[in-house]
Amino acid sequence: MTTTAIFGSWLLIRRDGLPRIERDRWVLVEGNRIAAITASRPAADVTFDRPGRLVLPGLMNLHNHCFSEAIARSHTEDGRGRKGGRSIVYTVLLPLSKTALTVLNPRERLAVARLGILQLLKGGATTVMEPFRNGLPEMFEAAEEMGLRFYGAPYLFSTADAKAGADGRVSYAGDDGEADLAAWNALYARWEGRADGRIRLAMSPHATDTCGPDLLRACAARARELDVPITTHLAQSDDEVATIRARHDGRSPAEYLDRLGLLAPDLLAAHCIASSDDDLRLMAARGATVLNCPRVFARAGRTAAFGRFAAHGLRTLVGTDGYNMDLLGELNAASLISKIAAGRAEVADSPTLVDAVTGQAAAAIKRPDLGVLAPGATADLTVVDMTHPHLQPLHDPVRALVALANRADIAQVMVDGRVLVDEGRYLAGDETAITREGAAAIERIWDLPEARAAFEEA
Repeated sequence: MTTTAIFGSWLLIRRDGLPRIERDRWVLVEGNRIAAITASRPAADVTFDRPGRLVLPGLMNLHNHCFSEAIARSHTEDGRGRKGGRSIVYTVLLPLSKTALTVLNPRERLAVARLGILQLLKGGATTVMEPFRNGLPEMFEAAEEMGLRFYGAPYLFSTADAKAGADGRVSYAGDDGEADLAAWNALYARWEGRADGRIRLAMSPHATDTCGPDLLRACAARARELDVPITTHLAQSDDEVATIRARHDGRSPAEYLDRLGLLAPDLLAAHCIASSDDDLRLMAARGATVLNCPRVFARAGRTAAFGRFAAHGLRTLVGTDGYNMDLLGELNAASLISKIAAGRAEVADSPTLVDAVTGQAAAAIKRPDLGVLAPGATADLTVVDMTHPHLQPLHDPVRALVALANRADIAQVMVDGRVLVDEGRYLAGDETAITREGAAAIERIWDLPEARAAFEEA
């Protein structure tokens, strides 16, 4: 069993249920577990003695889209693709990701998946929950190969053919729920528990407006039978809220899920930006979790404030939504947007935000072995180099991490006791080749006439 010792000038631990900093400590890893945290240098097979590092529990990004957001990258900024000023979900992301499944061959799809996972690892994430089209098993392949701890969440739709017209209004057709649940079950049978448990599944009915009552009930029943997390998009646009109210007797999306029994502690609900305060109070009462991804909405001029959700007593986590997969940058955005929205500097403070991607994230998926630096915990670590000029002089490493750091400061990433990133470089593959091949595959999508039409000015 290989032993590894990592020195931290600062370690983020938990004491009395709260994150705390300890100075000048060593983390000793044996196999895939943390064996000890000591003040003295331990004997180990491999030693990393680099002062000026902040050692964190492995950062957890529980809402990300490697594939679909890559298709939109640098096309949908500044309002492009928003037909009628509406969301790009139905004008760009869903239709073009569906097209990609048929246009790209398995090798090309795997190249895109690798590119996304490379970005996640270099951004400091050790655990990722990734919703994606269920015709994309290459996401599992890439995660297994590249070493990421991965909760794959293949989409389920009652209607996989939701299309937006030239004005951005969405029409819904088809009934794919039974087939999608069968596809999810097949993926579960193949992938659940692979790579010594690194590869897991989550149940992911796509959204309230694309999933009918029968499918949602079936998803919840199956997920609870298997004890897997349930994640969905909830109130991610005003149009979704209007659609659900029209279909379901004036109910909001949160009330719709509550009526079906999905609004519960095992639900991770992404975005929730169009939720009312009453909706948020209901979600808090049911113990649901909000997945806050502020930057993807900020680019559209919409406030998605971490502080608003947290103020209602909701467990609120931070994810990247795949926009650029910089989790430290996302924490910074969550902080700033919350402070602007509330008009108060003390909301969404740094310890709370770091806890949102460590201890709170681990609790949301019932993984007490993750999100913590402690003997016996799984050896997932994120190490940040705090010696850069923009982080000096340094008084409080947690505040500096949220306010000043970014993905370029990630020095090391360890998953399951294996160092995958060291000194900012991915060790288990050729970064240049992964980047080149993934970008080339995405550019094939960009060349399609339907892609050029989707990216037109609003």
